[in-house]
Amino acid sequence: MTSPLIKKYKLAFEKYWLAIPIGLMVGALGGGGFAVLQEPQGLPSYKFQAVLRITTPPVTISETGTSIQAQSQQLKENAEELLLTGEVLETVADHPKIQINPRELQKEASIRDNSRTPSLLYVSFTWDNRSQGRQITEVLVQELIQQSRRLNTSRLRSIIQTLNERLPKVVEELRKAENELEAFIRQTEFAEIKRTQLPGSITQNEQQQRQLELQIETVATQMASLQRQLGLNPDQAYASAALSADPIIQRLRGQLYELESQELLLRQTLRPDNPQMVELRRQLASSENLLTARAAEVIGGDGLAAPLRSGDQIRKDSSLDPARQAIAQELVGLQTQKETLEKELAVAKTIAAELKQEYAGLPNTQAERARLEQQVVLTKQFYDTIQAKLIDAQTAEAETVGNLNIAQPPRLADTIVPPAPLPILLLLPAGAVGGTILGAAAIFGLGMVFATAMQTVEDIQAFVSEREVQILGILPFVEEWDAFGVEVPLMLSRHSPYLDSYERFRSTLRQVEEKPKVVLVTSGDRQEGKSVTAYNLAIASARAGKRTLLIEADLRNPSNAHNLKVVPDPDSTLEPLRYYSQISDCIRLVPNIENLYIVPSFGPYEYAAAVVESAEMRLLIQDARQRFDFVVVDASALNLCNDPLILERYTDGVILVTRAGYTISDHLADKIDLLEESEDYSLLGIVINAEEMNIQPLPPPAIVETPDLNGDLESEAILNEGNGTHAFPRNGHNGHNGHNGNGKAPTPRPGEKSTKR
Repeated sequence: MTSPLIKKYKLAFEKYWLAIPIGLMVGALGGGGFAVLQEPQGLPSYKFQAVLRITTPPVTISETGTSIQAQSQQLKENAEELLLTGEVLETVADHPKIQINPRELQKEASIRDNSRTPSLLYVSFTWDNRSQGRQITEVLVQELIQQSRRLNTSRLRSIIQTLNERLPKVVEELRKAENELEAFIRQTEFAEIKRTQLPGSITQNEQQQRQLELQIETVATQMASLQRQLGLNPDQAYASAALSADPIIQRLRGQLYELESQELLLRQTLRPDNPQMVELRRQLASSENLLTARAAEVIGGDGLAAPLRSGDQIRKDSSLDPARQAIAQELVGLQTQKETLEKELAVAKTIAAELKQEYAGLPNTQAERARLEQQVVLTKQFYDTIQAKLIDAQTAEAETVGNLNIAQPPRLADTIVPPAPLPILLLLPAGAVGGTILGAAAIFGLGMVFATAMQTVEDIQAFVSEREVQILGILPFVEEWDAFGVEVPLMLSRHSPYLDSYERFRSTLRQVEEKPKVVLVTSGDRQEGKSVTAYNLAIASARAGKRTLLIEADLRNPSNAHNLKVVPDPDSTLEPLRYYSQISDCIRLVPNIENLYIVPSFGPYEYAAAVVESAEMRLLIQDARQRFDFVVVDASALNLCNDPLILERYTDGVILVTRAGYTISDHLADKIDLLEESEDYSLLGIVINAEEMNIQPLPPPAIVETPDLNGDLESEAILNEGNGTHAFPRNGHNGHNGHNGNGKAPTPRPGEKSTKR
């Protein structure tokens, strides 16, 4: 298969082939002109050469000078760029003994190195005056040595300038670091004092807590011993001591004993309801109440300090002897001492927690101070380094010398004799060949620059893929001829090698989701082969055994039906609507192709739009949908009119035909957008037509004589096979120039019209 690049070049060659003869003539004229304008053989030129040695830098005091001179040894790698500067060339050219143009000096002077002698540089200069050339070379060598020294000096000055520019910023950074350290020390001085004092306070507080805990433990031990002796807890001891020491309670106790004694004696002789017994019980109750009230007053707190007791309990608790009273008072005192110590311990713990919290909240100034001190040290070191380098560079500036000296003074190296002019007999053919090559290249360039159509199938495939439109098939460019050498635009042969491609196209169309039965075939513009595609699609469907109808709906162009040996009704242009309304009359049977029927066009017709929009056309397509298995509508190109958009409403979708070298990308994009963005239209897919494929033609079938419909004998190879009939010619015509074997348009046969079903 031909590559896309060659296809593009062929298409460009067809348009711009004149570039080759024009290039040939221009090249020949140019070669001849060059031969005429050649300068005659002139005077010889003299080439002078000097050798410079790259010296090792001498030992210097400053480190910077040694480093700079060591770097200068690398000038061997780009000597011309570093040494042959504009300043050097102007200095040499303006020398009082020379006075030449610096451009001429730059053109003739050169510096090169040699890998076998890496420490040498070879200075060359070519001039047409021997004495002046030697003098120029000597001055140039001396200036190159000075340029080496200036190069080192300029580098040192650049270093000094950089250090001087950097130094103020470093001084500012050093001062800033010192100020930050000083401010930090002032701010954290009080915190440091606290940090040193707080640990001692915390330790002292902990010692105090331990002493208090020891005292509390001692008091608790003493209280436990007294409780065992007394048999009372501290609260009970407090109440008993207070009650026993109160004289009123003692007096009331005595009265109660006396009254109880009297009651006991009288109970033996008197009855309980005796007035004397009643009075005695009243006195006992009164004394009991007085005793209870006095006990409450003595204990205090309305019974809150100690629980209230009954009369018997009060007399029992108030019966302590002096020794037990002393023990009870001592127990009460120890209880008070213990409570005091516990409060002091609680306060000490609270203070300890506050001290620890305060200590933990103090900032860690040591780490921050160490960081600031380190920053000051580093900045100071950087400042000292810059100062040292600055002094070193200034010292090196005074010590700087060049890295070049003369290894070999200038001498005459060669004498150059100018070549003789080239003969015209050699320049003319060379110019012609060169012009021809340039012309061939210009053809390709013009084809790429001015190409408006997509040149290859690959271009169309890439463009359609970007827009996510299905490619229904890639159809071949048919190249078959009948036995008489007459070009037939349709593949009428049953054994045509191209029928397989159209069968694949038809099968792919059947796999579309909508499964179309009535399809409309159109293209963006002329010469893209939409009629070829429509005709051959109908033929392939008929060959597959489907009752197929081809409707020529392109009323703006002549009919192609004569290529199927069908002639349109000559009276159809008189009453076109009546022509389409008589469905059984306008549908014609195609001879020699079984199952194929056609509705021929009577175009070109002036009022084509009115016929396309008519109800008769709509009813024709609707009736054909019911009668036939497959219907193909061949419509006009979309760029010419809106007829395809009107007819699309009666069909199941549009097949858009494209062709490499003819389809314009912008036009195709507009048509795809028009058909896809509107809900009124349905685009089934794209067909790429007339692609060059490697298809081997089948051998011609045997010729069998058969009677025609008029009783005449014709060759079946002509009527039925055509010895391999082919589609439209390469120039893109729709087959309007179809002919029969005599070179005339075929005439209709009797009975060619189909009968009403």
